[in-house]
Amino acid sequence: MSYIQGFLIPVPTKNKDAYIKLAEKSAPIFQEYGALKIVEAWGESVPDGKVTDFKRAVKAKDDETVVFSWIEWPDKKTYEAAAKEMESDPRWKEMPEMPFDGARMMWAGFDPIFEAES
Repeated sequence: MSYIQGFLIPVPTKNKDAYIKLAEKSAPIFQEYGALKIVEAWGESVPDGKVTDFKRAVKAKDDETVVFSWIEWPDKKTYEAAAKEMESDPRWKEMPEMPFDGARMMWAGFDPIFEAES
């Protein structure tokens, strides 16, 4: 079964185009290392919760939009090997500066317990 890396990222709304360019430039590298699917989702309907919510999770400011993204890998072993190899890939040094505050980005790894195809 696959392995999922999930991300929540507060991106200044004015930086949407820069974020898309960074994602487009990064995606082929992840795919080269074995990623099966990469999804970048720009927040369109991100409601305020009563206890917690996506915005509070990343301390999003009024002029920021929350991005929800994920990378699907064939399995955790493939992801771990790719992560180790990518650390030394010089192409990361050529990437433009992150158009968001990386200190407030959240990420985690997930082992799917159920998958359904449409």
